[in-house]
Amino acid sequence: MSALGNAEQRAKELYAARFAGTPSVSASAPGRVELAGNHTDHQGGRTIAGAIDRRAHAFAAPNGSGEVRVVMGGFGEVRMSCSDLAPRESERATSAALVRGMAAARARSGKPLGGFDMAVASDIPAGSGVSSSAAFEVLVGAAMRALFDRSGELSLDELIALALEGVQAERAYFGKPCGAQDQIACALGGIVAMDFSEETPRAVPIAFDVDACAFSLCLIDSRCDHAAFTEEYAAVPADMRDVAHLFGSDRLEEVPQRAFFENLPRVRTELGDRKTLRALHYFDETKRVLAQQRALEAGDFEAFLAQVRRSGASSAEFLQNVSPRLDASGAHQPAMVILALCSHLLGAAGAYRIHGGGFGGSVLAFVPSRESEAFAAAMDGLLGYRACMPVSLGQPGAYGIRLA
Repeated sequence: MSALGNAEQRAKELYAARFAGTPSVSASAPGRVELAGNHTDHQGGRTIAGAIDRRAHAFAAPNGSGEVRVVMGGFGEVRMSCSDLAPRESERATSAALVRGMAAARARSGKPLGGFDMAVASDIPAGSGVSSSAAFEVLVGAAMRALFDRSGELSLDELIALALEGVQAERAYFGKPCGAQDQIACALGGIVAMDFSEETPRAVPIAFDVDACAFSLCLIDSRCDHAAFTEEYAAVPADMRDVAHLFGSDRLEEVPQRAFFENLPRVRTELGDRKTLRALHYFDETKRVLAQQRALEAGDFEAFLAQVRRSGASSAEFLQNVSPRLDASGAHQPAMVILALCSHLLGAAGAYRIHGGGFGGSVLAFVPSRESEAFAAAMDGLLGYRACMPVSLGQPGAYGIRLA
């Protein structure tokens, strides 16, 4: 993992090394942690997420041509024409796809787009479930707005629109059927409760004093890049949609819970138990999120943690997004091992669950602050590598500003 706080300087140095002249725009976006709601956003449910103190930074300037040139620390360089922005199969699952997708979103909206040079560096660890790709998407979008529209703070509606452009880029260009939670959390910053039941998601900031809760947040890296399990990730929303389709709906949010339970034997018979279990997880999980939002707003962190524990159990047992199954041997289950170690080290003193899409990535643990250093040392020792990354919540969202 890169050293915290170095990305902005690295991006500046990368720009100077690669491009002539000086940058005219600075842009940044944070990573995020998913505090509540696992695999609910793509079904019209609810989530809570918080921006963390790991960020991507960029410096950019118009280059007077029709070509976009982006150099990314550790991820190479992309070049593309502003007149050739259709998705490319050869770019699937690459950063180039996200740049092309975000540029295409501007072109579709009729907003001005010209050639530009950009250098990007990031402190957000890739493949760990903290939304490095979503941060990159909204970073590129925020930079283009500052380059070609205007500089300054974006409104809530503008930030959500920017986030949804990132969702489209990831789905149509990158090839991952994501929800919209990650992009909205990275764009808005802070701690945000999100409701995806309507076509345009609703986001409500939560004013919660993280420092007063006496708990620290720790992300535990499984060293298993979740990008390797896109097929298994994609099966989760697909399974849930199959259940919704059985009831003539597109998403589970549109299926009355009573109707689902009244027809449970039919669901199991026609679709099988895995799809049934994932739907069961959805109905309970999205209700949990509402309870967690109310607990945070009331300052009742113990009630919030109790729901985190239930969410963690549901994700592992019913949603089944902890252990990859492509290798049926069961020999490689790093995230499940971390959950077991959290149980061993924390007992009932904290809370923990798989984080984000799952099948690898990272585990999120809420650790009593007085025990956080001992917990991290013990976890790192048991895993045999530096796995624990403390995170600070409530950081600023995406921005793009013109430099003097």
